[in-house]
Parts: sequence; structure tokens; C-alpha cells
Amino acid sequence: MKILSDLGVIIGITLMYSAPLIYTSLGGVLSENAGVVNIGLEGMMTIGAFAGATVAYFTQNPWLGFIAAGIAGGLLALLHAIACVSFTADHVVSGIAINFIGPGLSIFLTKIFFDGAAMTIPLDLDNKIPRPLNGIFASISTQNRLVDILDSIFNQYATVYIALFLVLVVWFLLYKTKLGLRIRSVGEHPKAAETLGVNVYRIKYLAVILSGVLAGFGGAAMSIAVISNYRAALISGQGFIALAAMIFGKWKPQGAMWGCLLFGAAQGLVVYLGSTGLEISSQLLAMLPYIITLIILMGFVGEARGPKANGIPYEKE
Repeated sequence: MKILSDLGVIIGITLMYSAPLIYTSLGGVLSENAGVVNIGLEGMMTIGAFAGATVAYFTQNPWLGFIAAGIAGGLLALLHAIACVSFTADHVVSGIAINFIGPGLSIFLTKIFFDGAAMTIPLDLDNKIPRPLNGIFASISTQNRLVDILDSIFNQYATVYIALFLVLVVWFLLYKTKLGLRIRSVGEHPKAAETLGVNVYRIKYLAVILSGVLAGFGGAAMSIAVISNYRAALISGQGFIALAAMIFGKWKPQGAMWGCLLFGAAQGLVVYLGSTGLEISSQLLAMLPYIITLIILMGFVGEARGPKANGIPYEKE
């Protein structure tokens, strides 16, 4: 039973740490299916984490913070869209610029709003994203170990369940709607899509802005759910891991979700090993999720093929 209990804890931590990655990876799926490479997801996550924590603190409402995070991420993504779609800039260079703008602007604004501090003021537990199933399993039985295991797994922040639901929404959008068909056609053959009356620029703008909104949600899932505030090192590589999960998932929402769960499991294992008292270097544990990312990419990236027009600047004839 101890093994099952430990496994329940690892699964619970996996879901919690996977949610921010799932939001961000879904954003990458939308953007790159429309033919715009978005390595600026890290910067969009960062500005979302700042906006979410700041608005949640001043309004005492985590959901307003969550919405503000999406708006902030969408505005930063708009800059990426203007550069890549309207001015046909190199997508990678623009994404790198976004990854500098996001953290720099976040720290600058943090110092303005919080009297020179390098982090936002932590939220009270009551002002964090709620756990919709909190207390339900405990009310069933306090002696049943199986109930405790279920509580460890399913007593998650609402952002976890929203992230899993959005996987279905994005899948349905891409593969069951006319808009999704247009997004994928623009990412594969934009000139052919244009001949059929599709406004290529409009579709690309929409997909990139939505990717920023989702990345902003991912940042908020870190700053007002997993953690209770924003600080400079809060988003440190998660955007790139989400990008790797998207590639691992072959640019499909369901595949990206499994990739995020895998990387979240690596983080859950790190947290679990760190709590067992084993004499393992903390630096080695911190490296583990990124090592797993590299190993998986070396095994899968060679086989993965993205949309044909992904990353290629498009100019209307």
C-alpha cells in the first residue's frame, strides 16, 4: 500500500506541474499548425505569470488574474504576429526577442507595482485558484488508504481540469471545424488556401494570438496555482519544455498533452525523490527534467515532421 500511496503522490504532482506545460504546448500547436514558429512561448508564459499574480493580488480574485494573464500573453503574441506575418521577419529571431521582452518587462513592472521588489506579494491561500474537489474524498473516510490515494491524485487546482478540457477543445477546433481546416491548410499550403478564398494573414494572426493567450494561461497556472506569486526564476525553461512536448506530440494537441504529462512526471519524480531524504544532489535533481527532454527529443525529433509551410514567411502575391 505504501507503494501505491507514493505512486498517487507522484501522479498528483505530475498533473499539477503538467498543467502549465499543457496550456503552453497547446498554444504552440495552434501557432505552428498555422505556419508560424513560436519559440517565444517562454516569454509569453512569463508575462502571463506576472500579470496573473499581480491582478489576482490587487483584485483578490484569482480568476480575474487568470484572464489578465491570457490577455497579457495575447498582447505579446500580437507583437510576434506583426513581426512574422506582416513584416515577414524570421520567426526564430522574433521568438528570441519575445523571450527577452517578456521577462524584462515583467521584472520592470514588478518593481513599479511592488515598490522596487523583484517579486510580487504572495497570495493568501484563499485567493489562489481553488481546488474544486478539495475535501470531497476526506469527507468519505479518514481511515481508508485508497481514499487518501485518490485524494492525492484528484485534489487538483481547477487549472489542471481546465487544461485537460482545453486539449479536447483544441482537438475539436483543429480537426472537426471549418476554422481548424483553414488553420491547417494555411500551415501546409498557404498559397493554395489563398486561392480558395482563405484570408491567410487573418488566420495566422488569430492562431498566433491564441497561442499567446494559452501561454499566458500557462504562466498564470504557475503563479496563482502551483506557486502563490511571481518572481524572476518562476518561468525558467517551461516554455521550451512545452515546445519540446509539442514536437514530441507531432504538432497534435493530444500528443502534446502526453508529452507534457511525461515531462510533468519527471518533475514529480524530482519532487518525490527530494522529499525522501535520499542523499541526491539538488543540482542533479533540478537537471533531471531537462535531461529527459533532451533524451526524448534525440529519439523523436528526427522522425517528427511539422506542417510544410511552418516557419516560412508568406507574402501575398
